[in-house]
Amino acid sequence: MSQLTSGEEQLYWKNWIDCRDSQAGDILVRKYMPLVSYHVQRISVTLPKNVSRDDIRSLGLMGLFDALERFDPTRDLKFDTYASFRIRGAIYDGLRKEDWLPRSAREKAKKIEAAVEKLEQQHMRNISPKEIAQTLDISEEEVYSSMNEHFFANVLSMDESPQENEEKETGFHIKDTKAILPDEQLEKKELYQELAKIIETLNEKEQLVLQLFYKEELTLTEIGQVMGLSTSRISQIHSKSIFKLRIIMKNHEKKEDKNQR
Repeated sequence: MSQLTSGEEQLYWKNWIDCRDSQAGDILVRKYMPLVSYHVQRISVTLPKNVSRDDIRSLGLMGLFDALERFDPTRDLKFDTYASFRIRGAIYDGLRKEDWLPRSAREKAKKIEAAVEKLEQQHMRNISPKEIAQTLDISEEEVYSSMNEHFFANVLSMDESPQENEEKETGFHIKDTKAILPDEQLEKKELYQELAKIIETLNEKEQLVLQLFYKEELTLTEIGQVMGLSTSRISQIHSKSIFKLRIIMKNHEKKEDKNQR
């Protein structure tokens, strides 16, 4: 973020809050613009190539402007935390409204899932993306990207858009951990343990990319710099990792269902 002293930023916030000073607003927007770029890159990882990065950035900017208009500095909440929520919400909301995943992409994802089911029944084991690609006469990269796009499209069905009623929004997203029941805590702990075991089945590079992206929250570019690889290569590793996790988790859930019957 652009360099401002604490005193300068407080002054700009005062000018903006008190009289909506346009210069102060412009300076605050420039300071927090890197937040938009950060969230745009993270969300764009799972979007198809036909989705314009500029369009995603525009949605993110709308979220930043919205955050600037709504932010109350008297509340015990940092602006970058609040703005991040607004930026992500604006992007997700825009993607849902545009229905960015074409019908052809949805149909391809269904064909791939059907092929996975058929091949697993035939061979009674986990099927590799290469086998799926050969069966459908498509590239491995198409298998990875199609399934990950379809997965993200399903995620968008969840309510992640900014709410009109800010109090409801805050209450919904900042959950009171004291209200979590013991059985819910146990289920969550077990889920994390199972996920950790599944991640351990990935190779070293895949595990590192997932850790840096989801735990350390680095961008793909930053991960590439850490690992000495190109951003596109990191993107490929990420896509393959997510695909593998989805297949393994899906099979794990099937076994759990059978054991419970």
